[in-house]
Formats: sequence, C-alpha cells, structure tokens
Amino acid sequence: MLRERTRGQLDEVLAQGGGGTHQNRSERDSFAGMYAERLARLWAVENGLCFGRLDLAQEGPLYIGRLGLSDDDQARLLIDWRAPVAQPFYRATPAAPMGVTRRRHLQTKGRRVIGLDDDLLDLDRLSEADRATLNGEAALLAALDEKRTGRMRDIVATIQAEQDRVIRSDLNGVLVVQGGPGTGKTVVALHRAAYLLYTHRERLARRGVLIVGPNLTFLRYIEQVLPSLGETDVLLSTVGELYPGITATARESAPAAAIKGSARMAEVVARALRDRQRVPREPVDIPMGNFTLRLDQRTCEAAKSRAVRSRRPHNQARAVFVRHVLNVLAKQAAKALGRGMLEEDELADLREDLRTEPAVKSALNRLWPYLTPQQLLIGLFGSRPRMAYAGLSDAEQDILFRETPRGGVSWTEADVPLLDEAAELLGDIDPQVLRATAMQAEEELAAARRAEEAERDSELTYAREVLELTGMSDMIDAERLAARHRGDENYLTTAERAAGDRTWAYGHIIVDEAQELSPMAWRMLMRRSPNRSMTIVGDIAQTGSAAGAASWGQVLDPYARGRWREETLTVNYRTPVELMAVAADVLTLVGPDLKAPDSVRETGVPPWARKLAAAREIGPIAAGEIVEGGRLAVIVPASRAAELGEAVTSAVPGAVAGPVPGALEAPVVVLTVADAKGLEFDAVLIAEPAEILAESPRGPSDLYVALTRATSRLGVLHTGDLPPALSRCERIPSP
Repeated sequence: MLRERTRGQLDEVLAQGGGGTHQNRSERDSFAGMYAERLARLWAVENGLCFGRLDLAQEGPLYIGRLGLSDDDQARLLIDWRAPVAQPFYRATPAAPMGVTRRRHLQTKGRRVIGLDDDLLDLDRLSEADRATLNGEAALLAALDEKRTGRMRDIVATIQAEQDRVIRSDLNGVLVVQGGPGTGKTVVALHRAAYLLYTHRERLARRGVLIVGPNLTFLRYIEQVLPSLGETDVLLSTVGELYPGITATARESAPAAAIKGSARMAEVVARALRDRQRVPREPVDIPMGNFTLRLDQRTCEAAKSRAVRSRRPHNQARAVFVRHVLNVLAKQAAKALGRGMLEEDELADLREDLRTEPAVKSALNRLWPYLTPQQLLIGLFGSRPRMAYAGLSDAEQDILFRETPRGGVSWTEADVPLLDEAAELLGDIDPQVLRATAMQAEEELAAARRAEEAERDSELTYAREVLELTGMSDMIDAERLAARHRGDENYLTTAERAAGDRTWAYGHIIVDEAQELSPMAWRMLMRRSPNRSMTIVGDIAQTGSAAGAASWGQVLDPYARGRWREETLTVNYRTPVELMAVAADVLTLVGPDLKAPDSVRETGVPPWARKLAAAREIGPIAAGEIVEGGRLAVIVPASRAAELGEAVTSAVPGAVAGPVPGALEAPVVVLTVADAKGLEFDAVLIAEPAEILAESPRGPSDLYVALTRATSRLGVLHTGDLPPALSRCERIPSP
C-alpha cells in the first residue's frame, strides 16, 4: 500500500512535465527526488521487513523492523531498529529486562512468518495466553547455520548486546572496533553506518558516508547489506579507487608495496617534485633570431624563491615563477632592440610576445613544468637519477624502477596514495593559465571565482526561500536544491559527487580490514576526514600486508591523539570450536600472547589434512567437497594461484579462479588469502599451507586468516610436510 501510494505520488509529479516558472521546477524536482528516494527504500527493505516484537510490561507490543512505518492516523505500525525505543530488542537481559517481558524473533519468507523464537525476560509478568504461545530455538544460531549465498546478510534481527553497543556508539571521534575472525566486525560496521545515517541524517546527508574495503570482491560481497537496511546513498570504495579517474588493477610485489606504503614516501614525492624545480648550474641561452636572451643562475634562483614563498601548489606557483622570468627577459629584449626604458604597458606587451615564443616556452617548461600526478610518478619511477635525488637507495631503485610501457602505465593500489600525495603538492592545472600570462591568468581566475560565488550565493538564497515557502526544509537542504538547477536538473547523489571529487570531505568514514592499510594510505584517508569522524574495523593479528599496522596507536596517534577509542568484540559467531582450535595454534606464531575469540557453537566435524602426490589432485577433491546450496573456497598461495586455479576449474564445472565478477556466486572459487579477506564460506580447502607461511614475513597472519573463513568444514591439502602448527588436523591417508 505504501509503495503504491508513493509510486502514485511520484507519477503525479513527473506527469507535470518540465514547464513552468523557476520555482515550479524547483518544487517538482524536490518532490520527485523525495518520492523516488522513499520508493527505493520501500523496495529495498522488502525481505524481512518486520523481524521482531517486544512485549512490554507497561504497554502493548512493539513491532521492530528495518524502517519505521505509520498508518494514515500516524499510529505506529513498525519501529525502526535504529530508534532509541528499539534498543531493548538488542540489550535487554533477564538481569536487566528494561521493561520487556518477552522478546520475539520473527523469521519470514516474503509475507509469511515461517518461524518464531522467544527470549523470556520476565516470566512472572506473562499472561496465561502468552505462556501458551512460547517458542524457542535460538534465532542467532539458526541464522549462523544457514548456507552462504555469496552475499553478506544483514544481522539486524540478531544483533547481540556487545555488537549493539558498538553500533550505537557516538558519532564524534575515531572508534576502533578490534575483533578476531567471525566476531561480526564488518556487519557491525555496516549496521553502524545505517544507524548513524538514521540518527544524524541532517549532518551526514550533505557530506556522505564512505566505506573503504580491502578489495572489489569484498565490496561486491557487502553491497546489498545497506540497501536492505534502507540506505542506498553510501559510497563503497577500495583504496585503489579513491583517486578519481584511476582504478588500480595491477598487482604489486610485496617489497614494492612495502616501500611505497612507508611514511617516508611523502618526503620522497616532495623531493621528486623539487627535482623538477631545480635551478640550472649553467646559464640558459634562448635564441631569438637576431639576438640571444640569457637566464643566469641568479635570475632562476630569485624566480624560484618567489614561487616557493608564495606557498602555492606547484602548478599555481608556476605563474609566479614565469612572471619573474618574463620580466627579466623582457628588459633584456628591450635593451637588445635598443628601446631603452619602457612604460609598464609596453613592458607587459613585450612579456606577452615573449611568452608565446617557442624558445621561451620551451625554456620555461624545462625550468618549471606543468605536471600531473601521473607524470610526476612516471618520471620518478622511470629514472634512477631522479629516484636517487628523491632519497631512494640503490636496492629500492632496483625494486621500484619501471619503464613506461607503450600502452601506458597500469597503476597499483600502492600507487594511489602516492598519486594523491602528488596531487596535494601539485594542485590543478587550469586550462586558462595555459593560454595566458601569469598575471592575466590570476586576474581572470579571481574574477571568475567572484562571479561564480556571487551566482552560487544568489541560487542558495533563492533555494532557501523556496524551501521555506514549501515547508520542505527538513527533507532537502538548500545546497542540494540549488545544485539541481545548476546542472539543468541533472542531479547527482552525494555518493556520485563525492566519487568524482578528490578533495571531498566526508561526514563519516568506515574502514574495514583497516590493519592492512599503509601509512601513505592513512594520509590519503585522513585528508578526506578533516573532522576525524571515523569507524576503524580490523584485527591486528590478521595483518598480512608488509606495510600494514602493528598497532592502532601507531596508525592513529599521528592524526587523532586523544580522540580515538577502542571497543573489542570477543565472541566468534562464524568459526566453529573445532576449526578455531587449529587457528588458535597458528595464532601463537603471530604473537605468543594473542588470544583467539571464543566460538559459540560446535559442528562435531573436525578439520582434516591430506597429503597429495601432486597438486593437480586438488581439483577432484574440491569436486567432492562441494556444498549443496552453499559455497566452497579453495585458498591457495599467491605464487601458485594460476596453476592451482587451473587444476580446480578444469575438474569442477562452474568453478571460478580469482576475484572476478560473479566469483562469489560460483559453487567453488579459488582465491589467494588477500582476496579472501573479510569473506566467509560454508567450507574451505587450504592448499599448500607451508607455502602460505613462507610467502611473506606475515605468513602466519595469512594462514590464520585462511583458517578462519569457513563456517562449517575445513580441509588442508599439501604435497610437502604439514606445518607443525596444524597438527590438530585429523590426518586422512592418501588413496
């Protein structure tokens, strides 16, 4: 009914067409946007719309759902799970019932209720009729036993007390959610995003929420969670996508990623830029036909000093450099032409003539070139002398040197923070500056900005008046309304605008698998969060990247000392006791004092290990481990991903190798540890665990991650010796 009504309202608005006054168009556009957004939410929450009921001692039952609904008389039909009144659904206990006598979990399929589960919090207050309708299998464990689908589910119906505390934590400052495998860190972070957007919608709607994940496969895995909770305008991104126009797809070697991710690369990039502003030791002669102009070291030093003192980014400071040099050259040219002292307007004309001379332009471009971030990095890593000047050792140059391929550079995720760093130092290249003298360009740019600001102020004033007249100020802000008119009503969502703007400052940022981010990646993210409102989710014990975090203090103190707090999730809801016992032995290799989270369930199926005569035997074994209606992952060493992927895909119809689109929907997928991070599967086969241990200095962390991806069954396949840390696995003899 609500969808039909909203659809009808939207159709009525759209049927009015595009004519009318400016105000009429504004009103139509605002209403259309409001109805379209509400319709999208109503469709997104179709599955499991209502999932719970609270029976209260002092009033009637409250039904809890994915969003709030009222009837035509404004009587509450459904309470949004994020509302304060819904907190007892997640936090009430028999010791502290919070006025609740019974909490009922509803399992639905479409519009039908297919299961009930009751938690009794105050039996004495239940009526005889209520006592007769009690039901009891635990909703949480029932949800955990369901088969994986290749997509993360929301846990809105089964949020536990410690998770609810994290979800509803204050918006301000940096919240670190530390938790071992299976503790629900990711899904808690996503529900926190939905909660914050509900509670602080006016504050966050304008600036948006950014969620950063470890890889594209992970983002596909979680992409349906927030829409299912009624939130459709959140930007999901990897670090490799945070620089507009670049999607980092190339793989980086571990040593190269470690160097590029280190904090000192900020100074390396800065030195690489200074290298492009160097003053020549010998004078620069500029032939002009009948005479020659000369730029000596003193002139270049003075021009550079003025440009640096302007404190502008490189590309804007070029205007200062060029102006000084052209003044000197113009005076030389006047003297060579026998024109003596010139008036200022004559000198300006001569400067303009010189600026367009090819020889002068060539000299200026050599001394202080316009640069893009891409050009700066390509020039740096393609030249050993430039890398040496920037402070990289011979050994580091051997690792990082790359010749520019004919088809162009393929960027890696480790390159993206360096591009962002370079962009901060370089600034934008204004096309008008390329066509004008330095002084003229600055004057034109200032005038254009003044005109643009005046027009924007006028549009905002008008938009505020429209919103006041229509009473819609609580539905859409004036800036958003004005933006629709500036683009001929071609309005972009907050997420779309943010994705295309490198300098966008988000209202809140959530980072998952945050322990993997390098210091340079953190510099990039902090630029996008000047208010330091962030949720950081991860597990230091699972750090696999050589440039990753050793502690949260190491990561956050440089940016938010005294402004970050840590919450710990302690219960493992995913990994059974039998599998976690093996993983805990590997965890001692990561750190002898580390403790694995406590698992809440057992399956009765022990993990097993089997020695193979050849790696190609992995394929037939994987075929025999397929989970009916579920998902199986084969986790392999990165160095053998292609070989073992071929062994599996050739033996198992429908199997997929690598993090390709559709991989998570396949019955069997072959992944490296890095690609499997943050994911979960019904069953997991780990191939060649000794090689996973030996592949990197963080090998024990990688093996720990691999061992904790399964929700029910785990097998280990090896052609060499089985690592001692896996001795708890039940040995299965080879055929």
